[in-house]
Amino acid sequence: MILPIYLYGQPVLRRVADTVTPEYEGLGELIENMKATMYASEGIGIAAPQVGVSAKIVYIDASALKDTFPELAESEYVLINPEITVLDDGKRLSRDEGCLSLPGIYEGVTRTEKIRIKWQDENFVEHDEVIEGYLARVMQHECDHLDGKVFIDHLSPIRKQLIKSKLNNIVRGKVHCDYRTRGAEAKGKR
Repeated sequence: MILPIYLYGQPVLRRVADTVTPEYEGLGELIENMKATMYASEGIGIAAPQVGVSAKIVYIDASALKDTFPELAESEYVLINPEITVLDDGKRLSRDEGCLSLPGIYEGVTRTEKIRIKWQDENFVEHDEVIEGYLARVMQHECDHLDGKVFIDHLSPIRKQLIKSKLNNIVRGKVHCDYRTRGAEAKGKR
């Protein structure tokens, strides 16, 4: 089922998400719904808070960018309870980022190009990998959602000020998306 994307201003996007255990009811259905929602929204990653669920779950499939970043050809991941360590030997690079929860906003964000990530998959098998390149950026972006952060939190105060009217428009529901959304004006409704 395609779920609405929760937009900037929704409180769930600012909460630290809850840890997921093997007893989590409806986990498989939630992951499938997240996948369907991400593909319908033409995203490359989605975190559970973006569909209104405070749970440490991320789905990534950045293979749509494989022509530009060939290493993304095999980039499908279900990350449960991910923990990222930024590696000091990684190059830091600024690239434009966007977010399904912040439609129409694209800003340069500086992130490291090398991380170590530990997570569990949908079967709660533990994984531990060093990830480099654009996929490291995507994982950092999506995992930020689990800590109640969005990509604009990495911007300078001046850049934030310059996009303030766009953010206010999102909060007021004055934004058009080609996908289902739940804006801040719908607080408390589910």
